[in-house]
Amino acid sequence: MKKRILVAGAAICLLSNEGVAQISKSDYERVDTLSRLNGYFYNKAVKPTWIEGTSRFWYLNHERSGDKYYLVDATKGVKQHPFNADSLAAKLGKATGSTINPSKLPFTQISFLDNLKKVSFEHNGSKWLFDVTTNKLEQIPNPVSVADKKEERVTSPDGCWQAYISDFNLFVYNLKDKKEIRLSYDGVSNSYYSTELIWSPDSKKIATTKVKDVTERKIPLIESSPSSQRQPILKWIDYAKPGDALPLYTPALFDIEKKKQVAINTDAYTNQYYLSLTGWRKDSRAFTFEYNQRGHQVYQVAEVEAATGKIRTLVNEQSNTFIEYYKNFRYDINDGKEMFWLSERDGWKHLYRIDCTTGRAKQITKGEWVVREVENVDEERQQIIFKASGMNKGEDPYNIHYYSVKFDGSSLTCLTPEKGNHTATFSKDYRYFVDAYSKPDTIPVSVLRDGATGAIITKLEAGDISDIVAKGWQTPEAFSAKGRDGKTDIWGTILRPTNFDPKRLYPVVEMIYAGPHDSHVPKDFMIYHHLCSRLSDLGFIVVLIDGMGTGNRSKAFHDVCWKNLKDAGFPDRIAWIKAAAAKYSYMDTSRVGIYGWSAGGQNAMAALLFHNNFYKAAVSLCGCHDNRMDKIWWNEQWMGYPIDESYSACSNVDNAWRLKGKLLLINGELDNNVDPASTLQVVSALIKANKDFEQLYLPGFSHNLGAPFVMHKIHDFFVKTLQKQNVPEW
Repeated sequence: MKKRILVAGAAICLLSNEGVAQISKSDYERVDTLSRLNGYFYNKAVKPTWIEGTSRFWYLNHERSGDKYYLVDATKGVKQHPFNADSLAAKLGKATGSTINPSKLPFTQISFLDNLKKVSFEHNGSKWLFDVTTNKLEQIPNPVSVADKKEERVTSPDGCWQAYISDFNLFVYNLKDKKEIRLSYDGVSNSYYSTELIWSPDSKKIATTKVKDVTERKIPLIESSPSSQRQPILKWIDYAKPGDALPLYTPALFDIEKKKQVAINTDAYTNQYYLSLTGWRKDSRAFTFEYNQRGHQVYQVAEVEAATGKIRTLVNEQSNTFIEYYKNFRYDINDGKEMFWLSERDGWKHLYRIDCTTGRAKQITKGEWVVREVENVDEERQQIIFKASGMNKGEDPYNIHYYSVKFDGSSLTCLTPEKGNHTATFSKDYRYFVDAYSKPDTIPVSVLRDGATGAIITKLEAGDISDIVAKGWQTPEAFSAKGRDGKTDIWGTILRPTNFDPKRLYPVVEMIYAGPHDSHVPKDFMIYHHLCSRLSDLGFIVVLIDGMGTGNRSKAFHDVCWKNLKDAGFPDRIAWIKAAAAKYSYMDTSRVGIYGWSAGGQNAMAALLFHNNFYKAAVSLCGCHDNRMDKIWWNEQWMGYPIDESYSACSNVDNAWRLKGKLLLINGELDNNVDPASTLQVVSALIKANKDFEQLYLPGFSHNLGAPFVMHKIHDFFVKTLQKQNVPEW
């Protein structure tokens, strides 16, 4: 058995191919300053703040001459400086006894007041008010904080009653005759009525839930080197894991006039992950709840009739694999007689209009593309505004565009037609919006658009990176290739080092995160990626890829992950890298590394277990190496319930004996996201299998492992294993 423990003070360096000079400590110091390139990125994507009650917004723009504030009147498409920056800087400097650069005003919490005649802001913890018309500056006294008093009683809409929980049971108090009425008697410490008390609009009934509680699993975290004392500190945190017992929530209904509980048959809702109340109908005829069955394969919206307690199912969403419940969208119209619902029932995520009386569903959007999120539902205009991706052939299918569509599915309109990934910020009335769009290889453009048609009212800013390009910076490349099936397009990004030499042969390193809850390759333009750019600049081609099993594509694309997290899209990733290398001969596929955090840490190690004929070295940071050891919600979502043999098949612990290649494991002792024991169990299994590996266990560190020391260790590791060089002293 061979094991190396890395300790603080280890060396870091980079080596290159034959004929290329040894990279020195100064090169490492240089890459640690790459983030400063952002200072030479001018006219970035506009991030507007709309001013309440107006059609105006302001934004801060980083320009070659300094940072400038702009105020824009959307009705006219005209922008102007909202205040005299020189005067404000001078007055603020005098008031604080400091020198204030008017091109870098140190503001936070900015807001415009008094019909835009005044601007308030914070500076160094103090609040200030600047009069734009008189150039007068005054400090605003900080208000005396008053501790919030939690209102434990819930008053009825008619103001006559208060409802509250006492000794685990429900009581109401009549504010007129000052009498208390007890409505329940069966609440006890482990089976009690919730403090979520929802009055019917007519004040005649109360909906709540009864909770059958369980004792949640706790895991220990040991702080070995606390600053407060010599001895370690042990703390326990709540941390439910797959297969654990969960609380049971059942809807309960109480009639105030009859002073009794209305019986509800909830037998069909006991096998639950969660059940939550979602409010009353406006006419008080019923209240609704949503039910997520344990295993995430059944999700229902149901209505409880107030007069009888009878439950009627409105939506019964089912899947043979999983329902992405946390991305559900529901919007009730006509007082619950209809609803809009987001579903993947046809294989793609689309909007449906549900008739809640008949249960019939009419599809509003349709096609081989994905509704990503609903932005707004306008009942007056009978229109929905939503984000979608994948509609435009020949474009990256992850790029977000904004669309509007009528309630009946007609008049589908693209509000942001330009190729690129769009981010829209709408005015409160949705008459206008600011649209900033870009691609990994295309600088951002920011425009003001008409909210109804998408027509451009005025161009706000266009990015300028000329100073950065002059320094030898290489533009990232969006690249696509066919996946494992030879048909599906797989998309990713290629990063090349500054002063890239196409005649040189470069090792390839993939930064992976294959968590199925989303897609993960950034689609906006970036000068500097804090987890990738430094490594690339040390002489690597760094790639980021979204393979099958991740989100925002078809249901079939996504379902690859089901009970199969070890797949992680690797067949697609390998095919993609090979296709890129076939096009670019400087990519050396005999030297491929991989690294990732959290789920990406699990993926990175899995590369050396299940695909070690391709990947040669891996850094696994804070990995959830066995899904039975990780948090319940994320893992049961993809691996299913109850626990079966698929958990073991995907376990890096149970498959540690398969390790081939160079592995570095890194995790923090105070990780409250992924149980630190998960990595230690991998270490134990590797030792038992007599495998060679390296480990870095970090005192005082939690789940966030991107600090300079950790990044240097990652760089060191790939320099040694893929470039075969010694590392110099730090």
